[in-house]
Amino acid sequence: MTTYRKKLIEVALPLDAINNASAREKSIRHGHPSTLHLWWARRPLAAARAVIFAQMVDDPSAHPDLFPTEKKQEKERQRLFKIIEDLVKWENTTNEEVLERARTEIWQSWRRTCAENADHPRAKELFDRHKLPAFHDPFAGGGALPLEAQRLGLESYASDLNPVAVLINKAMIEIPPKFAGRPPINPESRKDQTLLTEKWRGAQGLAADVQYYGRWMRDEAEKRIGHLYPKVEITPEMAKERPDLKPYVDQKLTVIAWVWARTVKSPNPAFADVDVPLASTFMLSTKAGKEAYVEPVIEDRGYRFTVKLGPPIDLARATAGTRANGRGANFLCVMSETPIESDYIKTEAKAGRTGTRLMAIVAEGDRERVYLAPTPNHELAAHDAKPEWKPEVEFFQQALGFRVGGYGMTMWSDLFTKRQLVALTTFADLVGDALAQAKADAVDIGLVDDGHGLAKGRVGAQAYAEAVATYLAFGVSRSSDYWSNLCIWRSDPKNLGVGHVFSKQTLSMVWDFAEGNPLSDSSGNWTLNLGWVAKVLAASSATLQGSALQGDARTTCTDRAAVVSTDPPYYDNVGYADLSDFFYVWLRKSLRTTFPELFATVTAPKAQELVATPARHGGREAADAYFLEGMTQAMHRLAEQAHPAFPVTIYYAFKQSEASSDEGTASTGWETFLAAVMRAGFAVSGTWPMRTELGNRTRSMGSNALASSIVLSCRPRPANAPTITRRDFIAALRNELPAALRHLQAGNIAPVDLAQAAIGPGMAVYTRYAMVLAARG
Repeated sequence: MTTYRKKLIEVALPLDAINNASAREKSIRHGHPSTLHLWWARRPLAAARAVIFAQMVDDPSAHPDLFPTEKKQEKERQRLFKIIEDLVKWENTTNEEVLERARTEIWQSWRRTCAENADHPRAKELFDRHKLPAFHDPFAGGGALPLEAQRLGLESYASDLNPVAVLINKAMIEIPPKFAGRPPINPESRKDQTLLTEKWRGAQGLAADVQYYGRWMRDEAEKRIGHLYPKVEITPEMAKERPDLKPYVDQKLTVIAWVWARTVKSPNPAFADVDVPLASTFMLSTKAGKEAYVEPVIEDRGYRFTVKLGPPIDLARATAGTRANGRGANFLCVMSETPIESDYIKTEAKAGRTGTRLMAIVAEGDRERVYLAPTPNHELAAHDAKPEWKPEVEFFQQALGFRVGGYGMTMWSDLFTKRQLVALTTFADLVGDALAQAKADAVDIGLVDDGHGLAKGRVGAQAYAEAVATYLAFGVSRSSDYWSNLCIWRSDPKNLGVGHVFSKQTLSMVWDFAEGNPLSDSSGNWTLNLGWVAKVLAASSATLQGSALQGDARTTCTDRAAVVSTDPPYYDNVGYADLSDFFYVWLRKSLRTTFPELFATVTAPKAQELVATPARHGGREAADAYFLEGMTQAMHRLAEQAHPAFPVTIYYAFKQSEASSDEGTASTGWETFLAAVMRAGFAVSGTWPMRTELGNRTRSMGSNALASSIVLSCRPRPANAPTITRRDFIAALRNELPAALRHLQAGNIAPVDLAQAAIGPGMAVYTRYAMVLAARG
């Protein structure tokens, strides 16, 4: 039987420091792994790092020989807290001195554990004092947990059912270590003698190659499709009406974005032949002193759009566009003020009788944006695009968070304009061309051409070129989030530019959309999108080897017992598989030959996904039963494969509705999740509220909103766990809770979170028993 000591996470945590660092991290962009590629409901790195450290390090109370009094235990606990407080700071993410202090504590606790289990029948396998246990996250998702385990010195394994998640994890923990310390192979870098002698840390060399071949792709794309993105010439006639344009007369300005409105035939019989705009706003810029807006001008039996500068006379009307008062997709006819109701729009859209109309052009000026009225040649350029390929794959219209199916959009290709389809297809095809060029350059400098790639675990010329191509494909996939007809034009001063599709974890209908220019130097362009990818790669520590593979958490096997921390799906919060197909169709086009098994299916697997989607499982009750059974199986599998010396940590994220019991909303997800954990044979040893949202959200950290996540620490309940009477159970609670609550309060837990955190010690007592008997048995 395994001898184990209570870990720090089972007693106390410096929650205030962890929560503050986690919230701050949400505003950090440059080099943050979350900017490699979008994934939903990612855990902050700070929280992941702190939790894994605390589940591996002994609590001082576990060593009364070293810390015989509560006072000495608390002093030692505060020392460990200080390590965590330093560890969670973003500035220390790659600080080797801070990380090494944490690794030293992990090793110290591990060697004690090995010494205490020297006589264990599986000691050689489980308790090798010279090698830390591996780490495994069976719901790896965005990869924060496997990445932080790797950073703390563990060999990290990530698995997920979703191919997009698997690829993200490969890009973070598997590929960078394979090519760590290598100089770039591109000809430009090889010409520079100073670069040849430079010491290339981590994956910086690989990142430099990604940037080089990305620039080549951009130049090639301009040759192939540049004619579809004309510049706008400022004429003297234009400057007569707009004095602000005088400095630009006879110049050709690069377009940042074309702002379009969807159109529908007017329901007014007098204007039934007119395609009228459905615009949610006419504002182009709300920046004080730089206001700009679209104004429709009625002419004869039609209309045109012009652009005005300065505050609009009727600000409310300009802000609302043609939208009618009230909620929903209800608009007014620009010709007659006739109401255009949502049902009418849906009927017309499903019949294919909607269109688009160019409202404005936004161009690059001299350190400013120039707002211009549409021109016929720019509208024609967009309509002249002829995509040779498009993702004609149907999406599940009743998927969680999908709000576009009612408007005639049924295929992924419907979410892009023809010009956007041409651009994305061109860049996706160029990934393969860049791969071939990178391989030739790698062979030229002496890398072995063994013909085997990343899927075979190799590191020669083919594998290196495929690594470059993988990050280039992320650039394409990342760009699809900005090159869609579901992108708004953001007019607010702080975020002026092209928005992206997934500002939330939904596919929401957009009536007036911004079509960004991938060849510009402004928001949403190819160079910027790929730049985010390269920055993450350059910042990668790329030390220990990691591995990411596709697998169902209910059946995934690991070679050896592992430390487990995981962030499973949250009941019905996010429909990962359905949403991820938005990216999957483009990644598959770029990388199908590089990862043939990962991209074998036309779309991401959905039938096995552990998400309670009512429309997929035959209603709410059936979805609840499916989630409970599947999550129980996954938790049981997890318990079987977890290392016996360590607790398992599991994240659960609350939806705000689950926290709003005062409004009568049932916490179905939380209750079902807890039921699955207990049915799988786990005993809960702690619950920790993690506040991982920014302080400026609608219900801020300063309010009485509950924490956004709960982290459970769990141990397998012994097979011979006893039963207990209700009276004795209450007595046990009264005996153990006071001391446990004192430890919680020592971690500076916010008063509003104390009730959630106190569930932990209570659940620890409850779940250690096989059954609690009522007074009558």
